[in-house]
Amino acid sequence: MNRVVITGLGVVSALGRNVAEFRDGLLAGRCAIGPITQFDTSDHQVRIGAEVPDYVPEEHFDKNQLAQIDRFAQFALLATREAVSDAGLSFEGELAERTAVVHGTGIGGQSTQDENYHKLYAEGGKRVHPFTIPKLMPNAGCSQITMEFGIKGPAFTTATACSSSGHAIGLAMMLLRQGMADVAVTGGAEACLTHGTMRGWEALRVASKDTCSPFSNKRGGMVVGEGAATLILETLEHAQARGAKIYAELLGFGMSADAGNIVQPSMDGAVRAIRNCLKDAGLATSDVQYINAHGTGTPQNDPTETAAIRTVFAELADGLAVSSTKSMHGHVLGGAAAVEAVATVLALNAQIAPPTANFTEPDPKCDLDYVPNTPRPMAIKNAISNSFAFGGLNTVLAFGRAP
Repeated sequence: MNRVVITGLGVVSALGRNVAEFRDGLLAGRCAIGPITQFDTSDHQVRIGAEVPDYVPEEHFDKNQLAQIDRFAQFALLATREAVSDAGLSFEGELAERTAVVHGTGIGGQSTQDENYHKLYAEGGKRVHPFTIPKLMPNAGCSQITMEFGIKGPAFTTATACSSSGHAIGLAMMLLRQGMADVAVTGGAEACLTHGTMRGWEALRVASKDTCSPFSNKRGGMVVGEGAATLILETLEHAQARGAKIYAELLGFGMSADAGNIVQPSMDGAVRAIRNCLKDAGLATSDVQYINAHGTGTPQNDPTETAAIRTVFAELADGLAVSSTKSMHGHVLGGAAAVEAVATVLALNAQIAPPTANFTEPDPKCDLDYVPNTPRPMAIKNAISNSFAFGGLNTVLAFGRAP
């Protein structure tokens, strides 16, 4: 079975429009949550989000491209352009067919859907944009990546709510392990800060009205973010043969289904996903130093995740650094696991645990070390990143320092 390493990173998020900006914000503990500007929120209960700052699509795409690419797929392409450049790859000859693309999204082209439904239902229109379907389909980001880079190997999209890009990264790793590809372009994207979507989050009553304060006693809920992240995976043999720089090794992948409630998290499901990941990675609980938590900031998630970590790690749990970077970049939904995978890899490289921003008074039900507010230099050899989705579909990824 092939070992799999990470050789390229790309990210577009509220915390930074590229990896360098994202890393600086992450390791400074900067919160990028603020007022939503993409639509009028004056009659909304929730008026905050984590928007990509100063984003001008015309600076990255020509007029013809923009007519065919929704905002979420734009972010997928931008993150992938950076990751591919970072890895120093060009997909020519045989490599085009030996490269996979596995990209996740929870919702897909929500901006396109909102805009065109408004034309029909609010304005009384009879027609929608001719590219409405190609723009809103969830696989549009993946397809646009294959077309821009000429990648002809296995390619598909995963759509499992907040675990979408976790499943994408894990399945991409499996393709490389089994020899079905030598390189994989993987990650996820989301852009659904729209009038309609935010009405949905308001109705569900899980969204915060002020900021995201995971694990804090008076936390108000999650904050919807947008953006994308792409990782370039290669077999260790392929990466070494071409002399590629290696950020980290992707050690393992765990999955589980709660088979319970459509929105309520399950400790049992989280426990099984973490244990499955550690087993796949060949790690003991004592081998892990840092956990990038799912950490949504909702009353339900945070105590459940805390209990799951305590169940798996037992007496070792008190020695773990556990933080939620959603406190800084928001919840990128289908792209969250990919953004947080990049955050975990950067933490490994910097040997710094990112903080949980906006942390106030502790919750008695959340009693771990959440790296409150201030980044922490520490030795990190191995780390895991949790993603626990609506629908009870869970993923956990394990990362180790570069071999």
